[in-house]
Amino acid sequence: MDRIWLKNYPPGVPADIGIDHIPSLVGLFEEACRKYADKVAYVSMDKTMTYGELDQLTRDFAGWLQSVGMQKGDRVALMMPNLLQYPVALFGTLRAGCVVVNCNPLYTPRELEHQLKDSGATAIVIVENFAHTLEQVIGQTAIRHVVVTPMGEMLGAVKGTLVNLVVRHVKKLVPAWNLPGAIRFNAALATGQQHGHVSVPLGQEDLAFLQYTGGTTGISKGAMLTHANISANVMQAHAWIKPVVRDGEEFIITALPLYHVFALTANCLTFLMIGARNLLIANPRDIPGFIKEWGKYPITVVTGVNTLFNALLNHPDFAKLDFSTLKVTLGGGMAVQAPVAARWRKVTGTPLLQAYGLTETSPAATINPLHMHDFNGAIGLPISSTEVEIRDDAGKAVPLGQVGEICIRGPQVMKGYWQRPMETENVMFPDGFLHTGDMGYVDPEGFVFLVDRKKDMILVSGFNVYPNEVEEAVAMHPGVSDVAAIGVPDEHSGEAVKIFVVRKDPNLTAEALIAHCREQLTGYKIPKHVEFRGDLPRTNVGKILRRALKEAA
Repeated sequence: MDRIWLKNYPPGVPADIGIDHIPSLVGLFEEACRKYADKVAYVSMDKTMTYGELDQLTRDFAGWLQSVGMQKGDRVALMMPNLLQYPVALFGTLRAGCVVVNCNPLYTPRELEHQLKDSGATAIVIVENFAHTLEQVIGQTAIRHVVVTPMGEMLGAVKGTLVNLVVRHVKKLVPAWNLPGAIRFNAALATGQQHGHVSVPLGQEDLAFLQYTGGTTGISKGAMLTHANISANVMQAHAWIKPVVRDGEEFIITALPLYHVFALTANCLTFLMIGARNLLIANPRDIPGFIKEWGKYPITVVTGVNTLFNALLNHPDFAKLDFSTLKVTLGGGMAVQAPVAARWRKVTGTPLLQAYGLTETSPAATINPLHMHDFNGAIGLPISSTEVEIRDDAGKAVPLGQVGEICIRGPQVMKGYWQRPMETENVMFPDGFLHTGDMGYVDPEGFVFLVDRKKDMILVSGFNVYPNEVEEAVAMHPGVSDVAAIGVPDEHSGEAVKIFVVRKDPNLTAEALIAHCREQLTGYKIPKHVEFRGDLPRTNVGKILRRALKEAA
């Protein structure tokens, strides 16, 4: 393995990790529950759940799955935001030997039908706000067992009743639904407690998750993540953070949805392993509510995406928070912009460090050293037991500093795509390296830099223009709140750069922006078209959907 980057490796972090001693994710989970039984595992809307309570509730949910005949390897879909019900269902599913299929609650009926049919899921836990979506497609799927849970079901009688009242009747967020045979979450737990849970032998190569993704190309497909894949990534992440965190003392805030692989592995699994408290934010789009929750607790770690950090910084109440306990801010999912990182450091006193990965890598592949004080623009160094190569279109490694496709090999790389051998073959080299579809380069110090998605590259008169670079330049203008760049057809240059801008300054003009870009970018990279919008289309974790903008253009 090429170790040019070892000279920059964080002190105390091993170059390689071993997972032979870990039979499965369930083993890691059960050890954490024993070790930290009396400590708080989760906080949601002021309700706490200890590791000991989590242990018992997950046994009960596993018992329910077994009581209705679910067997090892059967798929269980989970469709809910960050509520206490999620970790209970997640770990209960794994303890029953079943495979977790995470579903975005905002799926359209078409998207949900595709994922349920493709995965072959036979049971689902869904929050009642989205039960009407399931009602429209359940007849075309293999789903036999349905658990519908109200938002407040695990918050206690008084708080739960109040939350459900507000959600159902004040905010009117629960459309009418009809799913015959569906049961409540607490009813499933009661049945499972009565039935009891029988431990299921699990091996490292058994599937833990079918994590759906657009992948490096094509339609949504399930990345097969084994117990070994996820356990390896948890151990890799743990090795990286161990020098700066304390077991049983950390408090992480989770605004990114746990059904997304970033928060799933980083927030839910890695910090569970060290006995951290986890503050669940059910609706991260409610920035005032998010800030209010943060203000109640001594948060030490926060993860997020660039758009979330930007939204927080743009709210006047955020700077009023006490950041004295904050140790680590980790950004991923999309490129962190230098202006956002600079403002974050100024407001919180803590650097905003980038990490990088994909669903197919469980997800972490590179992380910046946590002892760094300044944002360096890199997506980090390869984590333990991970190799990164930059390759050309022929699959050959390119020299340091040259842009090519980022390729990754390590124990966290997926087994393949569920029931799609050809798709798997298209992204996996015979030597075990994964094509990421991302363009980047490695500098002489061994740091990896992300340039952009291969498919998002704009070709202007034969020159490559990467949207991330344009967006970062535009974001430096003080009158800009948010920006996205795409390529649009142009009769003279083939393609031209178009930017979509959300203004912070209502008087900002297209001419002023283009003049600003002339100071930051070479000629062919300067936007030719500017469109102002009230907001930009986003994914479930807040990443800007360039694809939707291209379709609109």
